[in-house]
Amino acid sequence: MTSLLFRLRVDLLLFLVAASWGSTYLVAKELVTPSSVMALLALRMLLAAAVMGAIVAIRGRRITADELRAGVTLGMLLAAVFVLETFGIAHTSATNAGLIISLTIVFTPILDSVVSGRRLPGTFLLAATIAVVGVGLLAGNGALDPPNVGDLLILGAAVVRAVHVTSMPQVTAGKPMDTVHLTTVQLATCAAVFSVGSVFHGDSIPQYVAQLDLAGVVLFLYLVLVCTVFAFFIQIWAVHRTSPSRVSLLLGTEPIWAAFIGITVAQDTIAPIGYLGIALILAGTAWGRSLEQRDRLAAQTPERQLSAAQ
Repeated sequence: MTSLLFRLRVDLLLFLVAASWGSTYLVAKELVTPSSVMALLALRMLLAAAVMGAIVAIRGRRITADELRAGVTLGMLLAAVFVLETFGIAHTSATNAGLIISLTIVFTPILDSVVSGRRLPGTFLLAATIAVVGVGLLAGNGALDPPNVGDLLILGAAVVRAVHVTSMPQVTAGKPMDTVHLTTVQLATCAAVFSVGSVFHGDSIPQYVAQLDLAGVVLFLYLVLVCTVFAFFIQIWAVHRTSPSRVSLLLGTEPIWAAFIGITVAQDTIAPIGYLGIALILAGTAWGRSLEQRDRLAAQTPERQLSAAQ
């Protein structure tokens, strides 16, 4: 009974992380305009990096040169993801943003298979195609119009996010890396990039802060503390208390939360063909994740058997 309650607590916290990520698109849309993208991102990353830096200082462990190099490299990719994603959110609906970005789930295994030479099952490509068709239907929303600039930017963010995920094991291979240190350096790199960017594009950080009312401050703190810092620590805490597959499965409900929040809270208008697109995206990404995990486990089993025999 105790173990069941503990497992339910882990699952609930992971669901909360997925829900917070799903709400990020609506929260960001409330906070951002095309002219304030850089200032918002700079302020968000400066605060998140400061919180993480304080945690690193409390732990009393120094960031190594390898962690610094890897974190800066990955941080530049992460900065590109945030720029594309946030500019995209400023030009499309919260529902579209949350669902299109979920294509990372199918882009990542495809890119990983190219890098590693591991062949994906043909059914995975079918699942990916279903998800992409769903994006087309959602973006057109019944009018068969081409995707708008916001949808295309979010699609670009999904591709770069897949590059970021795929690059992580390549950049850190063979080197002991502290996850907290690596994340802190990535956030600090993003903060530096966006701070410089805010000088040359749109509102400055002081101008953006002056525009925030009380509701905006609350939403901004939610974006930083809940969607960034809290989510990061729950992932680390949970992966040591349940299986990585279960963590991935529960966090994979993010697009469902994004669609639910976008439709019910933001009142995004979706045509019937758009709902069909949502269903195809959710089905394609869920099926793709399941197929990729099954294929990866099947590939690992012979390796484990050979290792045991030796």
